[in-house]
Amino acid sequence: MTSGRLPWLLLGVLVLAQIGYPLTDGVVRARLTVATVVLGFLLSVTHALLSRGARTAGALVLVTTGGGLLVEALGVATGVPFGGYTYSGELGPKLAGVPLVIPLAWTWMAWPAWLAAIRLARPGPARIALAGVGLAGWDLFLDPQMVAEGYWSWRDPTPALPGVPDVPVSNYLGWLLFAVLLMALLGPVAGRAAGTAGPRDAPMYALYLWTYLGSVLAHAVFLGLPASAAWGALAMAVVAGPLAVTLARQRRHRPGSAVPA
Repeated sequence: MTSGRLPWLLLGVLVLAQIGYPLTDGVVRARLTVATVVLGFLLSVTHALLSRGARTAGALVLVTTGGGLLVEALGVATGVPFGGYTYSGELGPKLAGVPLVIPLAWTWMAWPAWLAAIRLARPGPARIALAGVGLAGWDLFLDPQMVAEGYWSWRDPTPALPGVPDVPVSNYLGWLLFAVLLMALLGPVAGRAAGTAGPRDAPMYALYLWTYLGSVLAHAVFLGLPASAAWGALAMAVVAGPLAVTLARQRRHRPGSAVPA
């Protein structure tokens, strides 16, 4: 197997695991959740390593996994910046009150959000903001789904978004604030290679768009969470929409991709 195919293989296994999620429940669903996060983490880190090198992959882990653990531990201990919450024991071993799998989720989606922003915006504050929104928008799917499963809970989930009463607005604002901070750190730490779009980034674009479309479908149809389907669709569309349009235009203008009338 060539190294270029490995991210596609990991993405395929990840998609299959996510398709299986609505078909399970209880302990099996919790274990599948952990496995899915681990797969997503491996996919993003493997792609960073193969496409950008060891420095970028190491920086991705340091900034997003390490940073994710620190901010989650702070959040559990103090309620800052997300609001007061606690994790159940269903997601495996904990460190400082945080399941070890949770920081991996930050890395999983931070990398495709970063690459999507690189594809859409020039270097500078706009790119960092777009990448932060791309990552934080995912949480409008993630938190309602995980709270519904009982994997974590909020001590005071008010004020909340209409139709999503169990997750406070402060959580989404905290995600946005920290996501922008992560993206501001990732570029300088990862080096020049992480700041340019590359020909091997297609699996990460596919991951981002699949996460968007798959989450809308799952919440609206299979998980009984129509409000989070709508809120998540609006939030992630800020990045997913322009990304899909840009990729479609690139494909249409590629030599040999169309037959003249």
